[in-house]
Amino acid sequence: MALKIIVTSVMVSDQDKALAFYTEVLGFIKKTDIPMGGQYRWLTVVSPEAPDGVELLLEPMAFPPAQVYQKALFDAGIPCTIFGVTDIQAEYDRLLASGVVFKTKPTAMGPVTIAVLEDTCGNFVQMVQRN
Repeated sequence: MALKIIVTSVMVSDQDKALAFYTEVLGFIKKTDIPMGGQYRWLTVVSPEAPDGVELLLEPMAFPPAQVYQKALFDAGIPCTIFGVTDIQAEYDRLLASGVVFKTKPTAMGPVTIAVLEDTCGNFVQMVQRN
């Protein structure tokens, strides 16, 4: 028996805005949406290629140290997470045409090509294509 990742999270400044970006722009699908009291929800998305795979929790920024951490990552230009793609140039072109802001365009780095985008909710996200 081995451990496996079932949920990972990304901190977001606005869950509704994040849901729209991660589904309508990036192409994920909503998996879970459970009210957690007040304005917060247990809100996850998944890849349409793996609807029963790893869930990405769109984590609300209610905890003040999390806000500091998210801002520090963003100010340093460090992506909070990495998504794999099979054709990074096609994905970059599609997202750019949708108005996504990129910090870096596709750049070869040894065995991978990367691009970094803003998720509109306070994070940089890296896309990676294995070469």
